[in-house]
Amino acid sequence: MLGIAHRLVKNRNTVFSCASRTPKFFDFSFNFPVPVNSAAPQTSPLQDASFLLPASAMTGYKEPVVPNGSSFKPMNIPGLTLAQPRQSNAPKNAPKGPKKKSKAAADAKYVQKIYLIYFGLEIGLNSPEGAPRGFKTHGPKAMIQAPPAQRRSSSPHKIPSKASGGVPDPTPQYMAQANLSPERLPQPRRILIIMDLNGTLLYRPNKRRPFDFVERPHAKTFMKYCLDAFHVAIWSSARPENVNKMVEQLLTPEQRERVLVVWGRDSFGLSEGDYNAKVQVYKRLTTVWTNPRVRAAHSQAHKGGLWNQTNTILVDDSLEKGRSEPFNTLTLPEFSGLSTEMPNVLPQVHDYLNELAYQADISRFVRQSPFKLDPAYVLPEHTA
Repeated sequence: MLGIAHRLVKNRNTVFSCASRTPKFFDFSFNFPVPVNSAAPQTSPLQDASFLLPASAMTGYKEPVVPNGSSFKPMNIPGLTLAQPRQSNAPKNAPKGPKKKSKAAADAKYVQKIYLIYFGLEIGLNSPEGAPRGFKTHGPKAMIQAPPAQRRSSSPHKIPSKASGGVPDPTPQYMAQANLSPERLPQPRRILIIMDLNGTLLYRPNKRRPFDFVERPHAKTFMKYCLDAFHVAIWSSARPENVNKMVEQLLTPEQRERVLVVWGRDSFGLSEGDYNAKVQVYKRLTTVWTNPRVRAAHSQAHKGGLWNQTNTILVDDSLEKGRSEPFNTLTLPEFSGLSTEMPNVLPQVHDYLNELAYQADISRFVRQSPFKLDPAYVLPEHTA
């Protein structure tokens, strides 16, 4: 066991701390059957690759934009080609500049600095070598407490109460499976995408106008592609009324019908006090996997096929929210509606999702090759 634990620590440079508490997992599925949406894609496990398109081939991405549709021109910097928007074309409701440190940088540091000590209790480390400053060890088990990621406001999120499920950790079974070697399939398959909204696809610049959102560049084209190529569920920590408004802005009524589930804050099993407070929420993917409509969408459901860590990815701007299944989380920089933000984030996510469709086990691939943005990425120009 000691050798296995050392290899796990060596093979992975990310970790989620393992608190001693064991959270309760909530099952929000109904006890009666829910008919499958006929508009949702129903396909065999392996597909001809023609249903996948690279971002460079998508005409919807041909006009690079800054928030709310303003165009931009590439800015040439010696040694770097970086797409920069013209400041004069920034949307009226876009913030003039960041009010806090970059969350993307914080998340990157979070991923790079945290060590895989999930099996550290078998190693018996008291002072983990190279542990970043500010990390705490917990006695002989040598668990490392990760520092909280930066938030959308200065005040930190509270830890959810025991009644709300507490703080989850990945199971030993999950970690053992994710640590195996990735395997690429000969043909792709339609995977399950669990999509976040605020901070990922949209931004709300003014809380006094809760239904006024700024879209991330290419958000609508990206969502259309995901609905055409994959199975999509939407899960946001926002209140249901805000979730509905965000979905109305992003999707047509026909597209919304194709989404397997649209969930808001009321789907986290929070206590009344936590629901109305600023608490950290956790997207336990088992909650989605056990939902009847989501389960029925699996192409092999009639043969016992299930959604699990092999075929699911959570797209979110918060690494912490995917804590229970860390290697099924694609973390992208939080979108803040700024005119200076990287415009071509979603096309890069698009191509990464295409690669995940070829993976026999998504968690193994993400562990080995997590999503990384290329700051020099520029979409090719399309000719009429």
